[in-house]
Amino acid sequence: MSDVPEVPPEAGLPVVTPARVVIAVCLVAPFVALLWVGSYTKIDPTFIGVPFFYWYQMLWVLISTVLTMTAYKLWQRDQRTRHGGNR
Repeated sequence: MSDVPEVPPEAGLPVVTPARVVIAVCLVAPFVALLWVGSYTKIDPTFIGVPFFYWYQMLWVLISTVLTMTAYKLWQRDQRTRHGGNR
C-alpha cells in the first residue's frame, strides 16, 4: 500500500529521555536569553569600551555554538543507542 516500510516500535525505549531533555535545553537556552531583551538593554558594564548590549550578544554567538555542538553530539549518541550501535 505504502512505499514507506513500517518500523516496529522499539520496545521499552522511552521517547523522552534525559539526553533529549538536555538537548532541548541546549537548543532553547539561546532563544530565551536573547528574546528576553530587558535583561541586556543597558550600557554598563562595558568591556574594553564596548557597551554591555553588544558584547552580551556576541558572547551568545559563542555560547550558542557550543550548545548546538553539544546537542548534536548528544543526539548522535542517543540515536546510536536507540538503533543498537549500528551507526
